[in-house]
Amino acid sequence: MAAMNSSDTKPERRRRGRRSPLASVALVLTGLLITGGAYALMSAAAPANASVDLSSAQSIQQGKKLFAANCATCHGLDLAGSSSGPSLIGVGAAAVDFQVGTGRMPLAQDAPQAEVKPRVFDETQTLQMAAYVASISPGPGIPASSNLTLTGDATKGAELFRINCAMCHNVAGAGGALTEGKYAPNLMNTTPAHIYEAMLTGPQNMPVFNDQNITPQEKQDIITALKTQNKDAGVGGFELGSLGPVAEGLFIWIFGLGAVVAFTVWLTAKGH
Repeated sequence: MAAMNSSDTKPERRRRGRRSPLASVALVLTGLLITGGAYALMSAAAPANASVDLSSAQSIQQGKKLFAANCATCHGLDLAGSSSGPSLIGVGAAAVDFQVGTGRMPLAQDAPQAEVKPRVFDETQTLQMAAYVASISPGPGIPASSNLTLTGDATKGAELFRINCAMCHNVAGAGGALTEGKYAPNLMNTTPAHIYEAMLTGPQNMPVFNDQNITPQEKQDIITALKTQNKDAGVGGFELGSLGPVAEGLFIWIFGLGAVVAFTVWLTAKGH
């Protein structure tokens, strides 16, 4: 009897000592959640550009190293340019932040226009290169956060956009085709800072809208109008890409007239 009790308890002890496979999975998932949450909190608490002073010698020196390794081949270390890239003298920090911050630079391939793509450098590195370029030759600076608050007059901004920008970017900011394979990009997903910098620097085919042409307040009005329009839901049926009367006319021509022709053919066949 005692022997039976002793042999019966051994398997029971083994079963009690064994960990369930589900417990292992739950432990791993808990660890991943804790690690990911901690990383997210640390990232949110320390923005990339918080420690970047564009006028500090350290930022300029770091920017010079990054520029020499990645940009000087085309633009020259003295920013004078070459046969492979234009001069950067006078473009200022705003142009660097726009071109590098949107991934247009470094250029991926020779094309009619620099494409938007995932950025190669993080925000700190971008600002350090901007600091170096600005230290060599002054130019338009990165806009102050007070000009990017989206508290402008959206009605006035929409009017200014129609007068100055809609002929290329479309009245809805959806972009449009230009000549020789170039195009005006869609502005819906562009950040307020990059829109402001594009107006300041006139990248590629875009004209320069300096503070004398369009004041800082008017720039903020335009950005407010674009972002307000981006938030509003489309009304009146299909948006058709928000490309205006050309797209709408093409839709009616193809589908509307096509339906009329198809109905006419059906009636004729039925009559026969």
